[in-house]
Amino acid sequence: MKIIVGIPAFNEEKNIGSIVAKLSQKYAKIIVCDDGSSDMTSTIASSMGAHVVKHEKNMGYGSAIKTIFNEAKNSDCDILVTFDADGQHQISEIDSLIKPISENNADIVIGSRFLGKTKDLPRYRKIGIKTITGLTNVVTGSKITDSQSGFRAYGKKALDEITPTESGMGISTEILIKASKKQLRITEVPIIISYTDNSHSQEPIRHGTSVVMSTLKHVAIERPLLYYGVTGLCFLILGLIFGAWTMQIYSEERVVMTNIALIGIGGVILGTILLITATILYSIVSVVRENR
Repeated sequence: MKIIVGIPAFNEEKNIGSIVAKLSQKYAKIIVCDDGSSDMTSTIASSMGAHVVKHEKNMGYGSAIKTIFNEAKNSDCDILVTFDADGQHQISEIDSLIKPISENNADIVIGSRFLGKTKDLPRYRKIGIKTITGLTNVVTGSKITDSQSGFRAYGKKALDEITPTESGMGISTEILIKASKKQLRITEVPIIISYTDNSHSQEPIRHGTSVVMSTLKHVAIERPLLYYGVTGLCFLILGLIFGAWTMQIYSEERVVMTNIALIGIGGVILGTILLITATILYSIVSVVRENR
C-alpha cells in the first residue's frame, strides 16, 4: 500500500527538517508544499529527502492542500496523509489514522482533537472550532467533532472524487461538504496535540471568517432553496407584518408612517426577489445534476 504524507508549510524552517527526517524513516514519499516561504523551508525539506513543490508567493493553506492533492493523484497513491508543519501532530498517530482506510471502513479519516487528550487548547480556539464544526454538521448532516483538523487521511476513492477549489482555510470544510455529497465514508480517530504560543499562523477571526464564508458559499450552491428561500421567506413575512402595521395605523389615525411603510415595502420586494432567485437556482442546479 502506497502511503504519501503531504505537508503544507509556510516559513517553517525551525520544524520542517526534523519532521521530514522522522517521517522519512517510515514513509517512502513526503511531499512538502512550500507556500511562498521567505525562509529556508524549501531548502531544508529538500535536503532531508522530501519532494518539494514551491509556490512563488503565499497563496493560502487551501492552495497548499490543493497542490498536495494534485501531487498525490499524479503519484497514484493509495492513502494521502496531510500533516501540519508546526510540530503539533504526533507521527506515531499516523498508523491509527490510516487504519480505517486500510481496513476498508472509511474513505476519509479525521484526527479529532476533541476525542483525544489535547493539551493546552486555547478556550477561544475551542469555541471557534466547535462553532464552525456545528455549522459544517448542519450542512453535511454528519456528526463530526473536529471539522478543522488538518491531520487527515484520504483514501484513493476520496482523492479521485474530490477536487478542492478553496484557497484559504475554508478548504477543510469544503472537502467535507463535497465528501458528504459524494456519500464518502468519514470517520474520526482521537489524536493528541500540544499547543505552543506560535502554533497557529493565522488569526482566529480571519480563520473563522474564511471558513464561515466558504461554508455559506457552498450552501448557496448546493442548497439554494435553503440559503435563498428561507432568507427570502423571512424577509417576506417581515415585510407583510410591517405592511399590516402600516395599514392598521392608517385606518386608526389616517396617517401613513413612512418609515414603517418603507420597511414593509422593502421586505416584500427583497423577499420576493430572493424566493424567485431560489426557485431559478434550484431549477438550474437540478438540471445540471441530471445531466451529470
